[in-house]
Amino acid sequence: MSLFRARASSQQLILPARRARARGTEVTSTAARQQSVVWAAQRLRADLVSLMPVDVFRKVGQRNVSVEAPPVLQLPTAWADGQPMTIGEWLGTSQMDLDAHGNAFGVIRATDGLGKPAQIDLVKIEDVSCTIRDGRIVQYRIAGEKTDPRFVWHERQFTIAGFPLGLSPIAHAALSIAGSAGAQRFATDWFANGATPSAHLKNTEQLIPDPAAALRIKQQFLESTAAGEPFVSGKDWTYNPLAAKAAESGFIEQMQYTDVALTRFFGVPGDVVDVQSSTGNVTYANITQRNLQLLVMNMGGSVKRREDVISTRILPTGRFAKLNRSAVLAMDAKTRADLFKSQIDSRQLTPTEARALEDREPFTDEQYAEFDRLFGTRNPTKQSATAPAAGSPEEARAVAELIQKIYLGVGKVITADEARAIANRAGADLTDAFPSME
Repeated sequence: MSLFRARASSQQLILPARRARARGTEVTSTAARQQSVVWAAQRLRADLVSLMPVDVFRKVGQRNVSVEAPPVLQLPTAWADGQPMTIGEWLGTSQMDLDAHGNAFGVIRATDGLGKPAQIDLVKIEDVSCTIRDGRIVQYRIAGEKTDPRFVWHERQFTIAGFPLGLSPIAHAALSIAGSAGAQRFATDWFANGATPSAHLKNTEQLIPDPAAALRIKQQFLESTAAGEPFVSGKDWTYNPLAAKAAESGFIEQMQYTDVALTRFFGVPGDVVDVQSSTGNVTYANITQRNLQLLVMNMGGSVKRREDVISTRILPTGRFAKLNRSAVLAMDAKTRADLFKSQIDSRQLTPTEARALEDREPFTDEQYAEFDRLFGTRNPTKQSATAPAAGSPEEARAVAELIQKIYLGVGKVITADEARAIANRAGADLTDAFPSME
């Protein structure tokens, strides 16, 4: 099922209305989102993308140095005067179109001094058509007006070689969506007594071959029972209500199959949108592992493509954008504390950097002193609390013992000057050179 049709007069392709057909049923994006699984999958992916701040970097040697993001990556557009659209909302909104249709469109209303977009207004995908010739887009029409491709913001997802438009999951999932909608309509009609006869009104004494007579009797019966009143008849009539469960119509089986299929089309694990799987759910050690699997396996490619298009179309040469995935990798307090401790102990992170990640100020001297009182000093430059006082007999004894220990090494493993330096660090205060031993 394709979203595109060929013009008979040329080899061009045009993007038509966004709908697909399955089993005689038209499936539009609006109809698709009425299925709870489709809505849940699109909402989840859009929400996760909107949570990721857009960080901008430039390369300095082997390091990525953070720089300030341009205004368009902070407030890309506005809903109305005084109602700006934040970058998070802009990313989430365009992600909905990308996941539903494989494409997201906008109009570049303003540019900066480098000719880069300074304002990008997103447009409804139903208002956009494009003409393709020889595998390239040669013309866009937005709301019926021709628009220069240089002023069209176009992001793609699920592309194939030789075709410059993204493929639509809704078009490919039309059969499953139509099946789900059909099952829901049947269940609704069934419980509203419309999918099957609601009751059987039967004459046990005589046949009623005349359809007009049967229709009159039926009408009388309906008029009597419409208001909930009892129907009164002679002994020759019997009335049997009919009822059945939705499971007997295959409703539950149809819905479960469709839900699982739709989660695959929209790239989300079934368990995160409350879809039961016959193979059971996977158990993760913590929320971080669960979110990491979702980001890497299900959203990694989509996020990387968005980083690339933002870097190439919005930022000047030499700078690039990254969506901060760490904002989504939420950790519980214990896991986060263990991570910081491991990084500090392995000299990958300083306490000051760790506190900055927690939005805390660096430790003060008073705080360091309090830690020393509680846990003892760990600073080797400070005098130990058990070290002998300067000039005391204990210090003299300690120095003498040290000199005795290093004496045997002089001339063998250390020189006399090295021995004097060691003694001085211990407090011997030997300032003159050792006399010659000759």
